[in-house]
Amino acid sequence: MIPLESAHLSVFAATHPGKGGKNNEDNYAVSAFQISESDLTPILIAIIADGVGGHQAGEVASSLAVETISQVIAESDADQPLVTLEQAFYQANEAIYSQSISDSEQVGMSTTAACAWVIGDRLYISSVGDSRIYLIREERIIQVTIDHTWVQEAIESGILTAEQARTHPNAHLIRRHLGSKQPALPDFRMHLNQEESDKQAVANQGMHLEPGDHLLLCSDGLTDLVSNEEIRDVMGAYSLEGAIQELIDLANNRGGHDNITIIGIQVPENLIVSVLPKSRSRLVLALGLFIVVLVIFAGVWLYRMYFWEETSPDMTLVPSVTVGLSLPTVIPTSIPPTLIQTVILPTEAASPSPISSPGSTLSTPVQATYTPWPTSTNVP
Repeated sequence: MIPLESAHLSVFAATHPGKGGKNNEDNYAVSAFQISESDLTPILIAIIADGVGGHQAGEVASSLAVETISQVIAESDADQPLVTLEQAFYQANEAIYSQSISDSEQVGMSTTAACAWVIGDRLYISSVGDSRIYLIREERIIQVTIDHTWVQEAIESGILTAEQARTHPNAHLIRRHLGSKQPALPDFRMHLNQEESDKQAVANQGMHLEPGDHLLLCSDGLTDLVSNEEIRDVMGAYSLEGAIQELIDLANNRGGHDNITIIGIQVPENLIVSVLPKSRSRLVLALGLFIVVLVIFAGVWLYRMYFWEETSPDMTLVPSVTVGLSLPTVIPTSIPPTLIQTVILPTEAASPSPISSPGSTLSTPVQATYTPWPTSTNVP
């Protein structure tokens, strides 16, 4: 894929170490691409990782996760998103585990990871751990990822209620993470309602985003202290940047005991989701040139067939005698030169301007706040 300087979706991201005085072990990345020179479909990749481990090893693990996942996706052709995401998470796991066994101070380090990959207007996600991805549409907030924690399993088994789980001592016991000897399976379930089966949730991959939709990726430093409903209300009441700052302030005002990292994404009303690829534009141009040449050739042929004898100069009438009928014979005294037409085709057609396909609502791309991976920026 080809890197771009701005995204086709509006984006703002920030991280804060919190009020507990701990090292910030969160990392995030936001990057924009187009698929190729011949396919101008815009791409947005957003990744968040919350590291675990002493001696800043958690920061190393989360940084490796963000960098590796970003690189694997960037080197793909976006043709099989789920296969690519699976490979990216496996390679990140291997990179973290290999690093951990090579340094005694980093043994056992691990990280959560949540990735949202938007291809045009289609959303693909993958996650391990308890970093979350939310979809906010109109008046509804949906946690599309599933926490891989002990308490989540207890909720699903009916042992705990959601309210009990929030304050349970095992609330942060993660059951799936990157950095283990046995690679963790990335979770591809995208739940849009509670009644869906796991199979139906996976089938939601590639869903169309709608104008006005918000995506929010965050570490548990936010969700431990701010409810889903509060997140929804804040995202609806502020600009994207203002909402992210307000959510960080809200978590810190309630104790801020952990690192807080948030990526906010908004789908603009004039979303560019479809363009005419250069390969198709070249085909259209070549077809047009062929038709022009064909019309010229047909015109010349018709001219020679029906009009050349009537207008050719230097024609001499020589009388001849036939039995019972005397007719003049027309013999040309000069033969016109053969018409030769040369058509020079361009070696490469010029790149077209983006053209909207039928049914799409396209216009100028929206300039986005852009954070190239793997940089994470602290907010004051």
